[in-house]
Parts: sequence; structure tokens; C-alpha cells
Amino acid sequence: MAPAPTRSAVRPAPPKTPVSATAPSVPILSVSIVARYPHDATAFTEGLLWHDGALYESTGKEGQSDVRRVTLLDGRIVARRRIDPAQFGEGLGLWKNELISLTWHDGIAHRWDARTLKPTGTNRYAGEGWGLTSDRDGLIQSDGSASLILRDPRTLAERRRIGVTIDGRPLTQLNELEYVDGAILANVWQTGYLVRIAPGTGRVTAIIDLRPLVAEIGARDRDAVLNGIAWDAAKKRLFVTGKLWPTLFEIRING
Repeated sequence: MAPAPTRSAVRPAPPKTPVSATAPSVPILSVSIVARYPHDATAFTEGLLWHDGALYESTGKEGQSDVRRVTLLDGRIVARRRIDPAQFGEGLGLWKNELISLTWHDGIAHRWDARTLKPTGTNRYAGEGWGLTSDRDGLIQSDGSASLILRDPRTLAERRRIGVTIDGRPLTQLNELEYVDGAILANVWQTGYLVRIAPGTGRVTAIIDLRPLVAEIGARDRDAVLNGIAWDAAKKRLFVTGKLWPTLFEIRING
């Protein structure tokens, strides 16, 4: 029997043209590295967030997916909950004191107590799960398309969609998400870029160039892509990492 297709094999191919080349009128911002921290190089990072003084991370791949709490300074896993080995874990969001983790194509969202990581329930949703974040009104989800899905935080029912555009054209491959100071940051899958999205319009207002970080990691595995954004709102710290990366970066966006 042929092996089951991997995620990278069945997802649509990423755009061949770099994001920056498709949008000459959108500003491209560089970053400065503030600090480097250890990161589990075996973690297939799908979601990342900061809450109550710690990092929370969701990881993917069937049989390896989990949700974990990690200490920043040494990257140590201090708590972990594994999900069904048949499921491929995906993005991670926070609503009040509850974590919500998606699955890629199972249509199941798992809910966890943020303090204990004990499971608190599940929700069903339609379509693929990629990235997840939240604002004060509810959850914001990506599914690899050029749309962001706004969901009810209690039921995961879809409320509406926001079309994401760059220079007036749809931008697909939106992956991990983070809500930062009134804007949405999104990884663009298999590129070295983040984009900053205005939630009200879906318009990309800036491209954030993280290719120097990708080059520093120097990964040879094609799946070891940039993915994972966390925002410490209290201290105004922004963290990024990637799948199978040994480093978590604290960065400052220039401009």
C-alpha cells in the first residue's frame, strides 16, 4: 500500500513569486533580533501564543500532535496534552482562560483549561483548520485560503469571513495568526514573510521580511518552514519560530 500523503504533498502549492514581488506598493519592513531562546527542534509547530507568563504551543503530524506549555528561557516543556493520534494538530487560540486547538482536516477543535491543560470539551467545524487567534469579539481562523473566518468562541459557529487582499489581489496560504495591537499578523506558508492585515478591510498593510531568520536556521527539511507567532501584550514582546526550528526569536519590527 502506498504511504499516506503528507501534509506538504496534499496542500496546494505555495505561490512561486515572493510575496514582496506581488505588491510593490505595500511597505516591506525589516526586523531586529532582540533575543534568541531554545526551542524544541522536534516540534512541528502549528500554533504559538503567550499567556500568563508562559508560551503555549500546538504541534502537528498524526501520532505526534500535542498542546504544551513551555518556559521561555530554556524551552522546557512543563505541561503537555496529546491529542488523538489519528488527528493532525493545528493552530492554537485563547479565549478567556481556555485554549482552543484546531485539527487540520478532522473538523474537531479541542478545548483545554489554560492553567492545567485538562480537556474541557470539543467543538465541530467545517473545512480545514490552519491558524487561530482571537480579538475581544471572538476567534479568527485561517484555512489556507484568502479568507479569514470569524467564529463564535463558544460554539465555533462561523459568523462571517474577511477576504484578505494584497494590492487588491487575494492572498492565499495564510497560516499561523496572531492578533497584535489591533492588527492581524499572519505567516504566509512556505515563505519567509509575515503580513500585517487590517481586520476591518482584510487589506495587507505591510510585509514583514523574516528571511534573515530563515537563513540563520538553515533548515534542509522542506517542512521546516517559518510558522509560529506569539505576542506578549503586557511587555510588548513579539516571538516567532518555525516547524522543527531549534530557536525561538524575539524580534522587533522596524517601522
